[in-house]
Amino acid sequence: MRQFCYKHRVLYSLYEAQHMALEPLRYVAEWSRGWFGHPFSPLAHWPISRRLAASSDLFLRVTERYEKPQWSLPGVEIEMADEKPLCRLVHFKQATHKRRNVLVVAPLSGHHATLLRDTVRSLLAEHEVWITDWINARLVPLSAGPFHLADYVDCVRDWITRLSPRLHVISVCQPTVPVLAAISLMAARGEAQPLSMVMMGGPIDARRSPTAVNNLARRKPYSWFERNVIERVPPKYPGYMRRVYPGFLQHLGFVAMNPDRHVNAHWEYFNHLMVGDGESAEAHRRFYDEYNAVLDLPAEYYLDTVKTVFQEFALPKGRMYVRDELVRPYAVRGAALLTIEGELDDISGNGQTEAAHALCLNIPRARRAHFVAPGVGHYGIFSGRRWREVVFPRVRDFIAAYNS
Repeated sequence: MRQFCYKHRVLYSLYEAQHMALEPLRYVAEWSRGWFGHPFSPLAHWPISRRLAASSDLFLRVTERYEKPQWSLPGVEIEMADEKPLCRLVHFKQATHKRRNVLVVAPLSGHHATLLRDTVRSLLAEHEVWITDWINARLVPLSAGPFHLADYVDCVRDWITRLSPRLHVISVCQPTVPVLAAISLMAARGEAQPLSMVMMGGPIDARRSPTAVNNLARRKPYSWFERNVIERVPPKYPGYMRRVYPGFLQHLGFVAMNPDRHVNAHWEYFNHLMVGDGESAEAHRRFYDEYNAVLDLPAEYYLDTVKTVFQEFALPKGRMYVRDELVRPYAVRGAALLTIEGELDDISGNGQTEAAHALCLNIPRARRAHFVAPGVGHYGIFSGRRWREVVFPRVRDFIAAYNS
């Protein structure tokens, strides 16, 4: 046991040691950025000053540890509606209560729920909105116990029950599977069902149009993931000794999928600083402040997801169990279903989310719809101009059509 614990603490400890080793260099870079970049500094007018300041700024951003961003939604009060060991239910309170209640189930896949800020901002105009705000597993004491995929399903069931009736549920990416599982179990038991389910870019059936993410999970055995990507949280955090899939490994995976794009983005950022294009530089900062902010996932949940969703394809095969209870999507009858995919999605391939229709075969065809957003990648499904102009109107109109 000691040997196992030691092995699985090495990588995380090396990651922490690397950050500490960079601190003196970061201090010098911060000094350099200030002295060579501040307009009132006597050194700011040398011929190479702007290059030195830009280089220092880029170094600081690349080596930064990014904390969870703020929601930054003016005029909206953020309140904690409920809290569990690994997740909070956040309610966005507005001056006037909206008629349509929406629960947004954010992905537990490495990024914070604030990645869906654009989704929430759009919905707030006409809806009362709640969101699942997952907690960084390294901040959760070991005494809180493990967190499995079944616990995720339980969270969703509890909060659908709490917010029902007259509730609409939106799941983005990874949670499409546990959300469909939760609603299916509730339907089979005769419990409250949401008025509609909107499922966006998720791996309902990961066999369809497999992406690099799917292929990795299929090539490697379950034991490989347990041995190579699961770490123990180091002593400096409240979750000391908790087994996690570290956020920095997930972030590395995100970057490795499109390395050229990220290198080019940072090179462009450097050039924006060189020519004094503050607006473009600030847009880069806003995106990467969010993109680089990652959290650790509970090991049990991560490994359950790899096995159930990406290796066994248990849900589309009709073999998914939650606490010994079979998940039966065909039991869902009352909820309307909208599935949305991005034409260029390189994380959840085309057809993976649409597969929910074949599973929910007892929802009348007239109450089901599918939309493929043209020219849209994974993040464009829920954020950015394409989300606001192309995807959101479909979501808004679908919710409005089934609000009674």
